[in-house]
Amino acid sequence: MKNLLEVENLWVKFPTRNAIFEAVRGISFSLGQERLGIVGESGSGKSMTGRSLLRLIKPPGRVAANKINLEGSDLMALTERQMREVRGRRISMILQDPKFSLNPVLRIGDQIAEGYRLHAKATKDEARKKTLEILESVGINESERVFNAYPHEMSGGMGQRVMIAMMLIPDPKILIADEPTSALDVSVRIQVLKIMDKLVKERGMGLIFISHDLNLVQLFCDRVLIMYAGRIVETCRADKLHEAQHPYTQGLLNSLPRLDTQVDRLEVLEHDPEWRDQPSVSGALEDE
Repeated sequence: MKNLLEVENLWVKFPTRNAIFEAVRGISFSLGQERLGIVGESGSGKSMTGRSLLRLIKPPGRVAANKINLEGSDLMALTERQMREVRGRRISMILQDPKFSLNPVLRIGDQIAEGYRLHAKATKDEARKKTLEILESVGINESERVFNAYPHEMSGGMGQRVMIAMMLIPDPKILIADEPTSALDVSVRIQVLKIMDKLVKERGMGLIFISHDLNLVQLFCDRVLIMYAGRIVETCRADKLHEAQHPYTQGLLNSLPRLDTQVDRLEVLEHDPEWRDQPSVSGALEDE
C-alpha cells in the first residue's frame, strides 16, 4: 500500500517562563489509504499532532520535523502561501464541534460553496450544484433546505454532516477528524461513522481519526497509534488493540466500563514516569 503521508521526527514546542514545553516529542508514522486512529488521554498530543500536519500551530509555538511528506511534497519546505493551497484542497480537518466552526450569520450553502469556489475557481452556479451534490453524499436528503439554512437551525448530527461536506468538497487526499463524534448520541454517531467510512473507501482517501474512545477506534479504524506525553508508545492493528503490550495501553483498556464482565470498580490508570522516554512498542500486532 502506497503511503499518502510520511511523518518523521515531528516536534511541537511552546516556550514558557521557565522552560520549553514539548507537546509532541519526536513522533514518526505513515498513512496510506486507510483509517488511522490516534488515541490517548487529554494532553497526550493527539490534537496537536493533527494541527501540526497543517502547520496550524501559531507562534510562539514551533513545529519541527525531519519531513512531513505529502505525496512527494515536503510540507515543512513550503511557504505559508503554498500551505494555503494544501489546507482544504489536499488535507482537510474536521473539528470537534460544528457550532464553533460554522459562521452563525452565513447560510450553510454559502459557506460550503465558498471553499469550492476558492480551490476550484468555479462559478457561483457550479459551486451551488457541487454543494448540493456533496450534501446529498453525506446523507442529507433535503439538500436545498439545508443549503439555505443557518447553522443554528441544524441539530448536532446534521451540523457534523455539514462539516464533513465542507471538508470534502475540495476532494482532499487526507481527512483529519478530531473527535468528530464526541458530542453526538450513539445512533447519530454510527450514521456519521458510516458516512466517513464510505467516503474514505470510495475516494481512496487516508483518514486520521483522533479520539478518546478506544472501543470506537477499535471497531472503526484499521491501525491505531497510542500517544502518551507527546510520544507514540505503541502502534498496533485496531482489531488487535485488546492484545496491546504496553502497560499504558493496557491501563487505558482496563479503565473502560464493559458489559460482558462485572467488576466491583474500574481500575485507576497508574502512570509510570519511565513511559515518557521508553521506545515505542510495535511489530507483531501491526504486521500480522
